[in-house]
Formats: sequence, C-alpha cells, structure tokens
Amino acid sequence: MRFILFVVSCFLFSTAYAHHVLGRPAYSLNEDSNTPPSMQVETQIHEYFITYMVFPAFPQPNERGRINLYAKRIDNGKPFEGRVAFSVRDDSWFGSKQEQLGSQMPDDTVFRQGFVFEEPGDYIITARFDAGGEPYVVDFPLRIGETAAVGPLGIAVGVVLAVLIGVILIQRKRLLRATIRDAHRRKT
Repeated sequence: MRFILFVVSCFLFSTAYAHHVLGRPAYSLNEDSNTPPSMQVETQIHEYFITYMVFPAFPQPNERGRINLYAKRIDNGKPFEGRVAFSVRDDSWFGSKQEQLGSQMPDDTVFRQGFVFEEPGDYIITARFDAGGEPYVVDFPLRIGETAAVGPLGIAVGVVLAVLIGVILIQRKRLLRATIRDAHRRKT
C-alpha cells in the first residue's frame, strides 16, 4: 500500500522547468543566440557521424527556431556535400501526418533548417539524405513549449493503479464479509 501511495504521489508533483541558460533569461533568446542549444546529439549511422543541435535553448510556439546538422564520414572526416531534407511529425501514439520543413544544401559544412511551430507539444524531426546510393535517416525528438506534466503514458499508469486499488479494496471488503459471516455461523 505504501508503494502505491508513493507512485501516486510521484504523479501529483509537477516538473520544474529551467528559465535561465548560463545565467541569462531564456525568454529573450532566439535561433540566432550564441547560447548552447537545447539539445545536442551525436550519432553514428553506417559510414557517417551525425551531430545535430536545436536553437534556441527553449523553443516556444510561434517563435523562430533552427536546427543545425553536421554530417561527416567516419573514415576520413570529409563532410557530406549533398542535400538534406527535413520533415516533422507529431510524437503521438495515434497516427501522425508528416510535414516537410525544407531541403537544405550545406553552408560551411552545416545544414541549417529553420522552423516555427504554432502549437506546443512533442515532435519528431527527420533528416534524410542519400550518400553512395544508400539512404540515411536520422530521427530526433523536439519539444516546443511546455507540455502537460502527465502525458498519455502517465494517464495509462494512473488508470491501471486506480483499477488495482479498486480491486484490492473490493477483495478486502469481500474477505472481511466472509470472515464476519463465518464468525456469525460459528456462534449459532
């Protein structure tokens, strides 16, 4: 019972969000700021080493943002010089339509793609390119604005916990009634 109360109480507390980057207010930062990105990920796909960054530090709805993508060969460090296509889709369980953001050529070995999202939420950005006759696809998450503290997974866990608590209470009540009935029968 203590475990169930602990889990339920974990869902009741809201998440704390950072409002400053390096001591500067984040609300005045945009995609051209010299602050660290909100996300920097490095990954290796086949023959390429991919690095991508998202600016500004905290993308908000209806504000301009930017994705920087670097792609270089693992064997010789030569940067990819072709075209990279960027697209976006909702990060949801129930169907998500994909929308093209744009297609970019490198600018000093960096593929820069701008974006503006109208709605807050979680999105998946996809970068695609072909090299040596082989397709390369990189997916990465992007959060715009503040989303609900409890998402679909949290709601599902809460429903399961509520059902379990209900079953436990019903079984306990049945056991108590059976014990009282048996005690009453023994007296008579």
